[in-house]
Amino acid sequence: MPPTLTLKSGTAWADAWQRCLTAAPEAFRDDRVLNLWNTAWQADGRALPAVSPVDGTPVAGPPRLDRATARHAVRAALDQHRAWRHVPLPERRARVAATLDALAEHRDLLALLLVWEIGKPWRLARADVDRAVDGVRWYADGIDTMLEGRAPLDGPVSNIASWNYPMSVLVHALLVQALAGNAVVAKTPTDGGVACLTLATALAAREGIPVTLVSGSGGELSEALVRAPEIGCVSFVGGRDTGAAVATAVADLGKRHILEQEGLNTWGVWNFSDWETLGATIPKLFDYGKQRCTAYPRFVVQRGLFDAFLAAYLPAVRTLRTGHPLAVEHPDDPYPALDFGPVINAAKAKELDDQVTEAIDRGAVPLHRGAPADARFLPGQDTSAYVQPVTLLHPPRSSPLHHAEPFGPVDTIVLVDTEAELLAAMNASNGALVATLSTDERATFDRLAPHIRAFKVGHGVPRSRGDRDELFGGFGASWRGAFVGGELLVRAVTGGPAGERLPGNFPDRRLTP
Repeated sequence: MPPTLTLKSGTAWADAWQRCLTAAPEAFRDDRVLNLWNTAWQADGRALPAVSPVDGTPVAGPPRLDRATARHAVRAALDQHRAWRHVPLPERRARVAATLDALAEHRDLLALLLVWEIGKPWRLARADVDRAVDGVRWYADGIDTMLEGRAPLDGPVSNIASWNYPMSVLVHALLVQALAGNAVVAKTPTDGGVACLTLATALAAREGIPVTLVSGSGGELSEALVRAPEIGCVSFVGGRDTGAAVATAVADLGKRHILEQEGLNTWGVWNFSDWETLGATIPKLFDYGKQRCTAYPRFVVQRGLFDAFLAAYLPAVRTLRTGHPLAVEHPDDPYPALDFGPVINAAKAKELDDQVTEAIDRGAVPLHRGAPADARFLPGQDTSAYVQPVTLLHPPRSSPLHHAEPFGPVDTIVLVDTEAELLAAMNASNGALVATLSTDERATFDRLAPHIRAFKVGHGVPRSRGDRDELFGGFGASWRGAFVGGELLVRAVTGGPAGERLPGNFPDRRLTP
């Protein structure tokens, strides 16, 4: 019999919340978080109920503002922007550095909030915080050169991001944008992360960073956060449906924009033999249940290699460790070493289960299904947001699993016989952020890789969003607007020489750095 598990000591949501009240009493009140605008924490907006995907524990929900209040918040952000853009760079850098020190001091609390709010295992939650802090420190060290001949935008940068990386994507972007001389506006994701973002924002605001944090539905706030004339740039991270609406708005207005959207990232296998290396890589591709913009949910495999591929893949996927991210055998045990916990909510879990069931009913072949009994759960806990890993062969073309990113621990495999079929299958979603081709000969990779429509293509290794000086973008429908990463992120949120053409994917051109 497996041992009975218990919650790790000091990690309950009530413990984390009490620590938030102590660390930033100005931003947390009783059982709710506040919005930050016009340089003050505001007890406005209707706070919606929310539960943790981890085990259904009630957590703080986002206090949703109405459209009129959001417009007031954006107008106030413009006033902050006009003052901040004239603050000398050494002072901006000092304030950002102080913010980073504060984030580092509260690292474990920020990580614990990520565990409860979005279900990240402890190792990955800590890494999210560390990547934000370390990444911004890199920019602070080199910002002088990056800003030569450049100036802040005419208005603040508006940030609308998905829930999966609140620190290493959203907070990282906010602080770099502020370092470059812009006031920043952020919308908390509807699905999770509000307490983590509120704490991080409170620490930044204390150091004088001109940040606005608001909550609400995208439809209600888009008029203020996307279309408002005060906004100098829109930075969006999310799905294609919402991204398409944002892209239409910014294109109509001629507004500076950075729109990172989903794509079906694929891993091709062609004339390949290093199965030991591939097998060791497979579990790493399931980090955070593949709820990442750079996850690889599709394998495109040469038919003649399918038996060897399965011999490497199946033993590897059977080693995956899932369950409650805070469940331990003894209260003082270390955090459990998991590959992933829940997906973002029970509705997403049901959506994935329904898609898998429908795909099988229409002809997909199930090759692997994880057993719930193997997961680590507390006695009697709510497990409705958990999805065990699934692998399907040949999802039908009518299934969303054939052409779209599932954003969950579901792998699909497609077999091909020719190089033309390989490339067509790897380009199934009209553009992606990353891709990988495993092939023994470098010449084969060099010949095929340019035809794969992904911004980054790895030779037998996974590619990621990257940190510091590594560039990032997407091809096709996976990206709209300016590319980012390294110096490009600073260029995207500052003005340069007259007639400057930013590298990016725009309606009238694609300019690759």
